Amino acid sequence: MTATRRTWWRTGLGVVFTVLMLFPVYWMINVSLTRDQDMRKSPPYWFPVHGTLEGYRAVLEQQGPYLATSLVVGLGTVALTLMIAAPAAYSLAKLRPRGGGVLSFVLLIAQMIPGVIMAMGFYAIYLSTGVLNTVPGLIVADSTLAVPFAVLIFTAFMSGIPEELMQAARVDGAGALRTFWSVVLPVSRNSVITVSLFAFLWAWSDFVFASTLDQGGGHQPITLGIYHYIGNNNQQWNAIMATAVVASIPATVLLVIAQRYVAAGVTAGAVKD
Repeated sequence: MTATRRTWWRTGLGVVFTVLMLFPVYWMINVSLTRDQDMRKSPPYWFPVHGTLEGYRAVLEQQGPYLATSLVVGLGTVALTLMIAAPAAYSLAKLRPRGGGVLSFVLLIAQMIPGVIMAMGFYAIYLSTGVLNTVPGLIVADSTLAVPFAVLIFTAFMSGIPEELMQAARVDGAGALRTFWSVVLPVSRNSVITVSLFAFLWAWSDFVFASTLDQGGGHQPITLGIYHYIGNNNQQWNAIMATAVVASIPATVLLVIAQRYVAAGVTAGAVKD
């Protein structure tokens, strides 16, 4: 009986905490379906009694270019992060260059630098080089957040690859680059998916770099597009929340699909028998 009561207590607490964490998501969906004239109703409608799809119509008509830009920036950030982080981690984990420990420490410290400070530095550099308000500039800036994390994840994963695999590749005549491409990278699939997911999510949800480096650009991400509904005297809350709902769909889908790979990529090595 005691064990059963403990189980019910734990289940009840889990349900309560889950409801509390998911309530903002529910409220976002509720507001996205609420009419403008019902926004300031007190008490508010807990359900979209007089629901409307005007917010979603506005998203489909106006936010397409911003969503496309965010997709390009996200995919570009993933590609650039993998191109830099995977070879760097391979070098640190398997080639063990001189000063590798210091470099790993520097990468760890780099993650503690506030994004605002980095954005100001990028602004000064981009202003003088003519890269300000461009998509490539935003991709490079977003990659600076993902690369240190990616190198650490890749290094921890690749360090667990058995030396027997490396030796077998060398016996077959493979050099360092061929070993990386044909052996290490395929074995590191879980870490590749983990790094790609986090890099995409960081770029997709970025606001600091976008507002600092692409405020006046012709191709702005969705995090800036949502602010077109906010004015001094008018806030289209149903359109704002509808944009937030639509923008969260890709991230949600990716998290659901890649969940088991992310868990394996963060906690496990690539041990092969």
